[in-house]
Amino acid sequence: MHVRRIGAVAAAAVALVAARDLAQKRHALLRNFPVIGHARYALETIGPELRQYIVTSNEEERPFSRDQRSWIYASAKEENNYFGFGTEVDVEHVQGHAYIKQRTFAAGALPDAHDPQALLPSAKVLGGPRGRAKAFRPASAVNISAMSFGSLSGAAIAALNKGAALAGAMHNTGEGGLSPYHRNGGDVVLQIGTAYFGCRNEDGSFDLDKLKDVVASAPVRAIEIKLSQGAKPGLGGMLPGAKVTPEIAAIRGIPVGKDCASPSRHSAFGDVDSMLDFVELLAAETGLPVGVKSAVGDMGFWQELAALMERGDRGVDFVTVDGSEGGTGAAPRIFADSVSLPFRMGFSRVYGTFAELGLTDELTFIGSGKLGLPENAVVAFALGADMINVAREAMLSIGCIQSQKCHTDKCPTGIATQNPWLARGLDPASKSTRAAVYLRTLRKELSKVSGAVGVAHPGFITADDIEILNGDYEARTLAGVYGYKDGWGRLGPRLADELSALLAASEPTR
Repeated sequence: MHVRRIGAVAAAAVALVAARDLAQKRHALLRNFPVIGHARYALETIGPELRQYIVTSNEEERPFSRDQRSWIYASAKEENNYFGFGTEVDVEHVQGHAYIKQRTFAAGALPDAHDPQALLPSAKVLGGPRGRAKAFRPASAVNISAMSFGSLSGAAIAALNKGAALAGAMHNTGEGGLSPYHRNGGDVVLQIGTAYFGCRNEDGSFDLDKLKDVVASAPVRAIEIKLSQGAKPGLGGMLPGAKVTPEIAAIRGIPVGKDCASPSRHSAFGDVDSMLDFVELLAAETGLPVGVKSAVGDMGFWQELAALMERGDRGVDFVTVDGSEGGTGAAPRIFADSVSLPFRMGFSRVYGTFAELGLTDELTFIGSGKLGLPENAVVAFALGADMINVAREAMLSIGCIQSQKCHTDKCPTGIATQNPWLARGLDPASKSTRAAVYLRTLRKELSKVSGAVGVAHPGFITADDIEILNGDYEARTLAGVYGYKDGWGRLGPRLADELSALLAASEPTR
């Protein structure tokens, strides 16, 4: 009898835990896997202790180390994101590690780096140099990168969009079109890919009228033409027919239940010259800033683009440079590992191409590719980025556990899946708050680092303010590593004065 009673009590306890897990909305993993999901959190709790004996250090895991994920999780939950007892980085021997050189004195007043609402706008006005009718200065220098509805669940897209709205950031739709889940209050960057989803004819060609209808239906602030992405540059995507639900088919403008292959290249233009004609057409018809997104491979494209823009009559308003570290898109291993350049190499070459012609103030530079970590973001700004986009880090903020199931439709946290049972575990209302808090925290961290360097905005950090370890006990400045000439990576005097005035005006009187 005693054993039976214990068994009954244990069963009742398990049932209560299961009921609680199914009812709560804070953890998607527990809603989808009640009771057994607690094992993951238990193992996570003792992870550092286990690693001391049988696994790896907190810094060795990839794509994101345990320390990196822990920082994002803590930041999104408004928990203590500090680390104690010193660094785990072998600071004198880790090849490629970046060291930021703080200054004892600052040249002028600095913003309150501890203010969670501190202003961190874009360093430039998007579309301003080319006089676009709807040019604007983005309120946040940190925004959410392109991830399509279809690759991510509707619940995840809704959480990210509402989170962007709460944080005053922008949300890129990805090439899958503008869905109902992108209409949760966040400003939108509409991405147009090679398949022209949402603005295409039946034969897959581009339809300008449909694009204008989409733009008019939502708070679209800019248009981004996707040429390629870091996860699979030069390779078109494939959406299997099983994933083409009636909802996705309606949004993308494709047949229900049939495989949909995205071409590897655009049909609306075939070279840089015709691409610029296309850019100017979209800008004239919508009034919006128009830019391109691309991973970096052969530099001929960028050299021709800069040369044509030097004439002054046509040009893109922004370029989004994606590093090969990008990874939200499912891709063949060879593309993920070995096609296109890593962010720092690719971005510096693109920036230098425009800098050689004195054009860097004429367009906005946006970086993406694992830049949602403060140290990587600071390097991007020092190289000349005016804004950064974050993707996987935003996914982590709403519950991703790096299970690396994105390509299987079996994401256990309901983020990278179209499985209704898995997606139901993700509560957009609570997760949107976490996304917003993460974005604010990253901006705050960037403000803290800027203050340490003695400047008021990460856009003022230069490639001479950072050193990169290139051998045991040896380091070179970021400028030296990537061949930057004097003045490269800096804002021009007029833009620097405008940004300084904006930041000064936003500071409360003390």
